[in-house]
Amino acid sequence: MTELNRLQSAFKQSTYQLSNHGTRNTGVLKKAFEAVADETESDLYGTGQVIEEFQEKMAAFLGKEAAVFFPSGTMAQQIALRIWCDDKGLKKVAYHPLSHLEIHEEDGLKELHGIEAVYLTDPDRVVELKDVEALGQEVSAVLLELPQREIGGQLPSFETLEQISRHCRDEKIKLHLDGARLLEVLPYYEKSAAQICSLFDSVYISLYKGIGGIAGAILAGDEAFTKQSKVWKRRHGGDLISLYPYIVSADYYFGERSGKMGQYLEAAKQVAALFNSCYGISTLPKVPVSNMFHVRFAHPKEEIEPVIVELQQEAGIGITSYVKESGSGSCYFEVHMGDQYEEIPEDLIAEAFKSLDQKMIERFGK
Repeated sequence: MTELNRLQSAFKQSTYQLSNHGTRNTGVLKKAFEAVADETESDLYGTGQVIEEFQEKMAAFLGKEAAVFFPSGTMAQQIALRIWCDDKGLKKVAYHPLSHLEIHEEDGLKELHGIEAVYLTDPDRVVELKDVEALGQEVSAVLLELPQREIGGQLPSFETLEQISRHCRDEKIKLHLDGARLLEVLPYYEKSAAQICSLFDSVYISLYKGIGGIAGAILAGDEAFTKQSKVWKRRHGGDLISLYPYIVSADYYFGERSGKMGQYLEAAKQVAALFNSCYGISTLPKVPVSNMFHVRFAHPKEEIEPVIVELQQEAGIGITSYVKESGSGSCYFEVHMGDQYEEIPEDLIAEAFKSLDQKMIERFGK
């Protein structure tokens, strides 16, 4: 058995798991449908009460004129940027070099739409006003991701968002929000979703990342924008004959968890502090600003994986199913706090992190 398989196996077999909402299995869908009447009609190619009412609900929550349900955020965001590029007649957009569009979509934006990307900043920091001001070339849109996942979920200040928004409107540049994890940043900013979204011309949010739905996304903006997005959704094959399994689950888990983001943030702060108390371990950021953060080790993954396997087997708490290399003989994994954390007895958590500290000292201490 490879070390990765051992790590995954130890994680799955653990009694408790530190992060997220639980195993993604058919029970997630069944629970969402428990109170749904058998007579509830399906949506049909993007129309029908079940989809239209949910779209209206999400538009109101985000403070936008209209919203459209998409089967994936990848589809929604590429379409949003295509609309803004066509609107200006310029196929060029700007975003962070570690944007989802750049590193997780197989160049879909470029290959499917012929859109050129301009990088706003260095990979290891968030976008600031100076980065947008110093573009040095014309673009149709700027995309901001809140939080910036690939650097530990870091965030710019709300004042910075306001400044970037004003600058883009003055320069007639559309501002798009990659808000896949928008719900998770509301407690940090102490703002409503509508207040944040008012700074942006278009907004995407995920319906599974933070709330634990099955799949799906919402793309929101003004009526003209969303009308165009529906055309592109059809062109992309996004109007499945019915999407109600995704919509019903999204609506259910939105109701269950959208109001718990403050709780998840506090849990992230607690757990990050525990990791930072262990020898040779640090988190990025040191104090989380959302429910997510990175756990970093100054040692190669092949040396860290056995430590984690041993810990998970002994403590019965799964802290991760994977470790990624991050260059220069270091590695990391990502943590997303959710409902599972509150199920773990506090004494077991304390014991697990005490054990982790001891194992790191024994293996790597001088």
